Amino acid sequence: MSSKHLVCQGAICKCNFGILPDTLKVKTQSRHYINDKDATTKLTATHQDLGKTFENNSFGSCSKLKNKPCQVIVTEWSGYYEKIRIEDNNGKVLLEDSKATCPIGGKDCITIINHGQIVELSPQNIKNARPEVITELCPFINLDEDEEIEEEDEDIVKL
Repeated sequence: MSSKHLVCQGAICKCNFGILPDTLKVKTQSRHYINDKDATTKLTATHQDLGKTFENNSFGSCSKLKNKPCQVIVTEWSGYYEKIRIEDNNGKVLLEDSKATCPIGGKDCITIINHGQIVELSPQNIKNARPEVITELCPFINLDEDEEIEEEDEDIVKL
């Protein structure tokens, strides 16, 4: 698991037989979040997230159904991480290379194209970072607050 991300609510998935991606919704637990400092949106996805577990429950038209509308129903997940179990639903966490089975598309026809985690910087992250790194990554951010206040005061006087 060294370079694989855990999957959370908001992950983008696609079906081999559909034409559109859909967004994963975690409905089987409500307490365990990842990469979400406010613990409000990024619920950890598990192999217990079955059934209609997507925002639209559709990957567009399905080539297996002769291009009729897709109706996603996840019956099983494979490739999940065995060593982490969520107590609420006894689920094992999904990894970015986990796959889902749909009764229409068959085994492992649904893949994850984005794990759903995003970088969330807090003021503490900025405070702990080396100034030269922040300056390189974000050249428009002024890390010296005192200098910024003095510049604002000068602008007011000049007007």
